[in-house]
Amino acid sequence: MPPSLPVDGPPPAGPDSPDSPVRLAFHDVTSADGTRLRAWTNDPDRALPGPTVLLCNGLGTNAHAWPALLDPACRVRVVSWAHRGVGGSERPVDGCSIGIDAFVEDALAVMDDAGVASAPTIGWSMGVNTQFELATRHPDRVEGLFAVAGVPGATFSTMLELTRLPAPVRGRLTVGITRVGRRAGPLLTPVARALPIGPTTIRLLGAVGFMGEVEDEEAAAVAVREFLTTPLDWYFHMALHTARHQRVSLSRIDVPAVFVAGSHDILAGPRAMRSAAERMPDARYVELPGSHFVGMEHPGELHDLLVDFLGRLGERPGAERAGL
Repeated sequence: MPPSLPVDGPPPAGPDSPDSPVRLAFHDVTSADGTRLRAWTNDPDRALPGPTVLLCNGLGTNAHAWPALLDPACRVRVVSWAHRGVGGSERPVDGCSIGIDAFVEDALAVMDDAGVASAPTIGWSMGVNTQFELATRHPDRVEGLFAVAGVPGATFSTMLELTRLPAPVRGRLTVGITRVGRRAGPLLTPVARALPIGPTTIRLLGAVGFMGEVEDEEAAAVAVREFLTTPLDWYFHMALHTARHQRVSLSRIDVPAVFVAGSHDILAGPRAMRSAAERMPDARYVELPGSHFVGMEHPGELHDLLVDFLGRLGERPGAERAGL
């Protein structure tokens, strides 16, 4: 396998202090093309009583965006990873294997490393693309789809849905903005890293409508600070590659699904999510009063929906064999 390129910027945050109740541990996993990934779990001791769930996270995001999953009482063991070039994961040697196809291979590598033959999946934002593509290509590996603030493909055309602009116009507009972000990234990155990210900043994001009122402002600040360790030009470079992912064929997916949307999400249209749920035979649509960051705005309610979904999967034939 060819060597991989190191990630720019500081190393990822490790587990919290010994006094913290958070049980977050990192280790390295090698993907199919030789790229080294930083995988993580909320249950390094395998002590949680619930099933193992694969988390396909939002692009460039981290474990701290899921406060409910970092609560030792969550009852759900999560395995996940940092995207290529993010949070301690290496960049691929070609610099371009960073789209949904590569993320599917990374998901398989993380599952294999964890000894998980099949599992329910959680997807957030662009991670919804990843989990649905995984379910399409490897249906034997996916037992259910819990999709949060994301759509199963053609994501950029669903952004800015609340503007009521036609989808093709929104797609071109958001791709254009992303290209500008990639070019301006080297200038924006040092500015972003110098920002004092704390509860005040989180409240400011809420005031401008980008993020709603979060339950734990300090936890949200940690998630944002960790996100900003990634050079912004690399983040937008990844985003442009994921923008190529087209809508998956939902008729080829026969596992249960839940779509959880934020009512005023500007990055994943609620109408598009509802439409996807309606096209699946065993899917439920839930809309919460929130933004794209509904997992930080309603962590308890979202986790209750997840636990209920996992319970429903556990009642299916063969669920005991799968560990649900």
